[in-house]
Amino acid sequence: MNTPAHLLLGAAVFGRPAESRIVAAAFAGALMPDLSLYVMAGISLFLLGIPPQVVFNDLYFSDSWQTVFAIDNSFVVWGLLCAVAVWSRAPWAIALTGAALLHLCLDFPLHHDDGRPHFWPLSWWVFESPVSYWDRGHGAALIAPAEAFLATLAAIVLWRRRVPVWAIGLTIVLVLGEFWIVRQWLFFFVDS
Repeated sequence: MNTPAHLLLGAAVFGRPAESRIVAAAFAGALMPDLSLYVMAGISLFLLGIPPQVVFNDLYFSDSWQTVFAIDNSFVVWGLLCAVAVWSRAPWAIALTGAALLHLCLDFPLHHDDGRPHFWPLSWWVFESPVSYWDRGHGAALIAPAEAFLATLAAIVLWRRRVPVWAIGLTIVLVLGEFWIVRQWLFFFVDS
């Protein structure tokens, strides 16, 4: 699933009550499983000048990058953190960890050949889904519009919930980003 959709869905599900601290934690939690990819790819592309083909075809699948992805995409790690959040009765921490877990639940069935080891440290097994959120060769022509629809519904939920003004602004940017990304997947990327 695309990151803007994760943020919108995470905030819609876990951004209650519509207080700045809770909504911000839900947005942050929904981002956290993808954050390492943005940081590592950004440094590689823009600071180190590594070509995109090397970053996404070689580095992405390298042992070092996959180890980082295993940690920040682990049901085990986020599940334990969520248990601590629930035990401590900290609403912001529940929003953060809950949104991260929702991110993982949505990613798990939507990665064909680019999945993560979601059960680290118990296992390095990676589920290879028959469908993909981005690869038209594995159903993205159906998945991507459905994702955009769900992201739009999440945006409507946030707007109706009367979240803080900054969150409305972020929601608008995220919806526009989601539609731009889905457009790219559907019309400019070739089938695998």
